[in-house]
Amino acid sequence: MAEQPKRGWKKGIATCDFILRLCAIGAAIGATATIGTTDETLPFLHCSSSSKLNTIIFLLSSMFFQIANAIVAGYLLLSLPFSIICIIRPYATTPKLLVIFDTVLTGLTIASASASIVYLAHNGNPNTNWLAICQQFGDFCQSVSGAVVGSFIAGAILMFIIVLSAFALKRS
Repeated sequence: MAEQPKRGWKKGIATCDFILRLCAIGAAIGATATIGTTDETLPFLHCSSSSKLNTIIFLLSSMFFQIANAIVAGYLLLSLPFSIICIIRPYATTPKLLVIFDTVLTGLTIASASASIVYLAHNGNPNTNWLAICQQFGDFCQSVSGAVVGSFIAGAILMFIIVLSAFALKRS
C-alpha cells in the first residue's frame, strides 16, 4: 500500500496564503476608501495655468490609483474561495492560476502606488515648474499619502503571496 504524502506543510502554506489575502484585502480597500473619501477643492479661477495642469494630472493619477486598488481588492476577494480550496485540498491545481493573476495584480498595485506622484505633490519640481500641490490642498495630501502607503503594503503582501505560492508549487 502506497504511503500518503504529508500534507501538513501544504495546508500551512495554504492557510498562510488565505490570511495574507485577507490582510491584502484590508490594505487595498483601506487605500481605495481613503483616496475615494478625501474631499478637497480649490477654485480654479485663482490658479495659474501651470497649477491647473498640475492639479488635473494629479487628479487623473489619483483616479487611476483608486480604480487600480479597487480592482485588486475585488480580485483578492474573488480569490478567497480558491485559497480555501487549497486549504481543503492541498494538492489542487488552483495555485498555478492564482500565481499568474497574483503576479499581474502585484504589478498593477505597485504601479498605482507610484511614490513619485506623492513626492511631486508634496515638494513639486522647480526645474520643470511643477508647483507643490500640497501647499494648496492641506489635509488632502496627508490622506493621499496614507492611501499610497496602504497600497504599497497590499503590493508587498501580494509579492510575499507569490513567493509562498511558488514555493508550494515547487514542492508538489
